[in-house]
Amino acid sequence: MEHRLTASRYCLTFGPNEPQLTVRPGDTVIAETVDARGYDAAGRRIPEEMRQRRADTEFCPSNPLVGPIFVEEALRGDTLLVRIGGIRLNRGYAWSRILPNFGSFTAEVPGKRLLLNEPLKEVYYEWKLDLEENRGLLELLGSRLRRAEIPLHPFLGSIGVAPRFGRYETALTPGEYGGNMDCVETKPGTTLYFPVFVDGGYLAFGDVHAAQGDGEICGVALETSAEVTLTIDVAKRKAIEWPRLEDEDFIMVAGSARPLMEAFNIAHLEMVKWLSSEYGFDRWEALQLLSQVGTCRVGNVVDVNYTVVAKFPKYCLPP
Repeated sequence: MEHRLTASRYCLTFGPNEPQLTVRPGDTVIAETVDARGYDAAGRRIPEEMRQRRADTEFCPSNPLVGPIFVEEALRGDTLLVRIGGIRLNRGYAWSRILPNFGSFTAEVPGKRLLLNEPLKEVYYEWKLDLEENRGLLELLGSRLRRAEIPLHPFLGSIGVAPRFGRYETALTPGEYGGNMDCVETKPGTTLYFPVFVDGGYLAFGDVHAAQGDGEICGVALETSAEVTLTIDVAKRKAIEWPRLEDEDFIMVAGSARPLMEAFNIAHLEMVKWLSSEYGFDRWEALQLLSQVGTCRVGNVVDVNYTVVAKFPKYCLPP
């Protein structure tokens, strides 16, 4: 069954929040996202009453999420499968920023800073999106190159399920539940595999990026809105520990932690486990092969946790 979800509220956390929609395995969901500041396809800011709110606290306002979506038959110990069928950009611009206390050159908590650099100057950039040519354009004022033109590669910066142990995590945080991984592999044609920690899964997504480099080093990608199409399924009694991804060429694992080396180790250890448990490799031979043909991607080095994606080529998998 196909569902068109029009959000009446946007979540600011990953967790078992009140569902916006209930689906069955095999259903498809089409929904429009807003950008990381909460602006829609027409450039209108969503009203505060449409954001997650509670009288006794405040929420980080960034990355409003569509959902959560409650998936029937998804129980703890299962795996949620989410195939990204499409990410259709639906407005002609994206924005990015450099911020004083955010990004890889400074600390993430306001008021903290590295010992050897002053807070960065705040600068706002607006990129024109040529949706017909699939290009992003930026007029440069202080450089010899007067205009930058880059290819677009839309992906979901944030997508995940409710975390384990009853936790709620901000929409800025990646972890074992997925979340704000900011990895470019969450693109059309990719299937994501999430551990189900809470019955129903509670899938939420948003924060579409029109383009982004590895690490998202200034802390902000090309932030925009889009129409997203997802097909959702459940693998029963199949427990995994960290998000897995699969596209035409690679199987992948996303690990999120600090420091960066811990995220790297999580992703590669989980890949070795995957190769040995499902593809018939001896564990040590899996490690040897991964060491020689594996590649990896740094999703982000700016969020509450960093994200690394370990990639193993499908041509090395058994038939």
